[in-house]
Amino acid sequence: MYSLTVQDHIMIAHSFKGEIFGPAQRVHGATFVVEWELRRAGLDQYGLIVDIGLMKKCLRAALDELDYRNLDDVEALKSANTTTEFLCGLIFELLKARIAKGEVINTDFPSMKITLRESPNAWAAYEAALA
Repeated sequence: MYSLTVQDHIMIAHSFKGEIFGPAQRVHGATFVVEWELRRAGLDQYGLIVDIGLMKKCLRAALDELDYRNLDDVEALKSANTTTEFLCGLIFELLKARIAKGEVINTDFPSMKITLRESPNAWAAYEAALA
């Protein structure tokens, strides 16, 4: 299986619900490095998994929906704890929809993975099939 990964970052504000989060129940900021990995069994006619430029553009467009936002103010997220793990799944779905629209041209990816790095010492990921 071949894979290609691109990365970008987002800066957000949010808060969490639940005593388990301690002081993070208050509004705080976070900067995440976002890695997007696409996988494909074979290469296309050009010897690519996907065009890296299109992949980077697609990632940036998806992240623009979250970047520099207070996620507590986003209507669709008001009932969610926007943990790092949750955001991995959310970004996965945003990118899955963009793939389906043909934004990266190839669409025959069996799976992909999203990794959000909170720091050099802590990160979360979400990986699933696209079929």
